[in-house]
Amino acid sequence: MEHLRARGAAESAVPVRMVRDVLIVDDHPLMCEALSITLTAAFGLGRVRTAPSLAAAEASIRSDGAPDAVVLDLNLPDVAGVEGVVSLCARSPGAPVTVISAEVDQGMVAAVIGAGARGYIGKSMPRAEIIAAFRAMWDGQTVLPDGYDPEVEGDEAGDLARVFSTLTPQQMNILRLICQGRPNKIISYELSIAEATVKTHVAAIMSKINVRNRTQAALMASKARLFSR
Repeated sequence: MEHLRARGAAESAVPVRMVRDVLIVDDHPLMCEALSITLTAAFGLGRVRTAPSLAAAEASIRSDGAPDAVVLDLNLPDVAGVEGVVSLCARSPGAPVTVISAEVDQGMVAAVIGAGARGYIGKSMPRAEIIAAFRAMWDGQTVLPDGYDPEVEGDEAGDLARVFSTLTPQQMNILRLICQGRPNKIISYELSIAEATVKTHVAAIMSKINVRNRTQAALMASKARLFSR
């Protein structure tokens, strides 16, 4: 059983009656199908899109516009960790992002909520509880796993994820490569942008997350569960 915690007049709340287009990001076809059927039957959705990776989800948003709500599995072929939450929140402003995962890790819960997700639910939840959880989230409440205590668990990872959520999608791409040890010249080549542009973005990243060097940036990203579990 998940428990609910109201955020209180969330600015990004989307009334349930306004949620018509949902994007489900999960590389398991059966899970996508089950969620699609469940949510469509419960809420009368007009459209459900599915994507097996973050890249596919981003492509869907570019081609068909932002959805009214997003459902995201953290364990995707091309990303792991909070990066998917940050990316989809940035690309779908105002749309509630729900993380649904087979694992409930307390530190990860804090990180995804800090990054902007509306809730974190387990894949093993009964159908009725899943529907109730989505109804609450789409009405502006936050849904957290049973036993999760934000006063105990939600300190460093959540605070850091909140800081990283201010980065632009391109800055996230650059930070990921920084964490992989890539120098600016290689980042410039891999992202097909000028090296001067990379330097400008690196300086902006350092300023936003308040660090002095790349090593500190990588350490903070690790603590925030940004690119890995």
